[in-house]
Amino acid sequence: MKKIILSILTICFTTGLLAQLDRSTPPSAGPAPQINIGEYKKFKLSNGLQVFVVEDNRLPFVAYSLNLEIDPILEGEAVGYVSMAGSLMRSGTTNRTKGEIDEAIDFIGATFNTFSDGMYARSLKKHSEELLEIMSDVVMNPSFQQEELDRSILRMRSALQANKSDAGSIAANVANVLRFGKNDPYGELVSEETLENITVDLLKDYHKTYFRPNVGYLVIVGDISLKEAKKQAKKHFGKWKKGDVPTHQYNDPAKYEQPKVAIANREGAKQSTINVTHTVNLTPGHPDAIKASLMNQILGGGSFNARLFQNLREDKAFTYGAYSRLSNDKRIGHFTASTEVRTSVTDSAVYEILHEMTRMRTELVSEEELDLMKNVLTGSFSRSLEDPQTVARFALNIERYNLPADYYRTYLEKVAAVTPQDIKAMANKYLHPDHVIILAVGEADKIRESLSKFSPTGEVVQYDFYGNVVTGPREVTDVNAVEVIERYLEAIGGHDAVNAVEDVKMHASFTIQGMQLNMITQQKAPNKLLVETLMGGNVVTKQVFDGVNGLIVSPMGEQRLEGEMLEEMKKASALFAEHALLKPDAEIELVGVENVEGMEAFRINVLSNGESTKSLYYCVESGLKLREVSTGMQGTVISVFMDYKEVNGVKFPSAMRQSAGPQTFDITIDSIEVNTGIDDEVFAL
Repeated sequence: MKKIILSILTICFTTGLLAQLDRSTPPSAGPAPQINIGEYKKFKLSNGLQVFVVEDNRLPFVAYSLNLEIDPILEGEAVGYVSMAGSLMRSGTTNRTKGEIDEAIDFIGATFNTFSDGMYARSLKKHSEELLEIMSDVVMNPSFQQEELDRSILRMRSALQANKSDAGSIAANVANVLRFGKNDPYGELVSEETLENITVDLLKDYHKTYFRPNVGYLVIVGDISLKEAKKQAKKHFGKWKKGDVPTHQYNDPAKYEQPKVAIANREGAKQSTINVTHTVNLTPGHPDAIKASLMNQILGGGSFNARLFQNLREDKAFTYGAYSRLSNDKRIGHFTASTEVRTSVTDSAVYEILHEMTRMRTELVSEEELDLMKNVLTGSFSRSLEDPQTVARFALNIERYNLPADYYRTYLEKVAAVTPQDIKAMANKYLHPDHVIILAVGEADKIRESLSKFSPTGEVVQYDFYGNVVTGPREVTDVNAVEVIERYLEAIGGHDAVNAVEDVKMHASFTIQGMQLNMITQQKAPNKLLVETLMGGNVVTKQVFDGVNGLIVSPMGEQRLEGEMLEEMKKASALFAEHALLKPDAEIELVGVENVEGMEAFRINVLSNGESTKSLYYCVESGLKLREVSTGMQGTVISVFMDYKEVNGVKFPSAMRQSAGPQTFDITIDSIEVNTGIDDEVFAL
């Protein structure tokens, strides 16, 4: 099946001058500039909906943003239903179908999106009435159709599969579980099992319970007067019925008494994705917020001059970038320092991150360094005032978080007043290198030992995509690698049936970036191969191997294969690659038994000069191949084989999922023909 991999990977394949900063003499921070924050006005409807209006007549547009004050919800066995309720509100009402909504929005050239805690819409002013009719209908009368739910669940399943091979997604999942715990709203994870438990009734109940005007804020920005806004709000949202909305309280997650070191495996990874993280108690608008933000800017808040960036990129050349984030939240926030580095320096990068966190706590920053970051923050804040949406956001924050009325008007004065002593105090309050979670996602076997030095107990715990502890391969002594391969050949039909296969023709289909493609693969024993990829019936790529020579034809032209690429094509052309693994000179080893796609599987490594180039996973119960992870000229490719079906006495997978880099493809094998007498001329170069 590797020929499909080769074909897909074949498909997937401003200059300017930058002024150099003289970092030795950063510009001094001047006095806080005078700022002029635009005016906003507010009023409340009788049903409790609070409305904020920011008038901006520069362009004939009006934007409407509805925000609901909803506490985090523990979703239990149906994790994902809250976000799905938000996204599916737009997919039809009791008065309009999804198609009618889409058509109406497109006709007036509007933007309209819904979320689990509100919605956003924008259009030309002359179309605002039509837009509000749709918006208010969706707010009050969503229908939540079963067919739309089914489609959404299918999309989420596909996204889950793609995320399983993405290091950033793996890190985010594991970090959330370790920071908050699985039984916390912030630590719950969507899975295939929770998606199965989402029902239309759950979505309807969520909307009925939480979408109430008395916990809502409607922000109107654009070419509109207060009088017009009052008229529109009353007309379109005045009939929205208020109701009691539940509130939820949760205990803060337990803090770690000492550093916890965790890893997650991403097979074939050449680099490690690192998160050094812990929770923080920092709410929006907290008196520490501005000082803490400046502290984080100095450490790693996004500037090229931040310490993590300077250390890990400019000084050590470990990475392209290293950053930190101090996230506030009305319940509980978190701090995270993150980077991606090559595998060999994973432990060194972690050391430098902890070193910079500690240095923020023990040393005073210089006035020059602080002034530079003040200038960055001041410039960013001042530029944001050019957008009227900023004024609306300020108004909303003041109301939601009970901030002083002049909080943003005096913001730059507060920035200017921050001292080096304040920065050190914030670091000691919000950075805790002795209580962090150190998480690295990469090749687990290559980073486990080097990271153990950061654990006081020497323990390094491995987790999977869902934050479950991975115990590692279970050793087996009652079977060897050759016997596992023999069991596989027997499982797909037996040696006689397999040896009787002289040629195979396969039709497959898949989608890339919304484009439907078809693939025709033809093979003939012992090692002839032709793979054609078609779009709209036209061949866009072709790969052919005549048993000796190989050729790739693509929109870029023709390429005769040689060296390692030719060798890979030769291996991929074998009808049944396992035959080669039974030869005396084959280098294979049985690693043990691991969990793959929810099933126990034997893992066999295929070696070359003692180094593993491929890992094969065969189901312990059925003997069938479940997964293949290969590393070669095309990088690391992960293939999952599913739903085996028998053709002429031999079982072939009828569906595959392949991940190459950040891309994942779901492939359907539409038909398989065996022994049709394919002519050798088909494989002529």
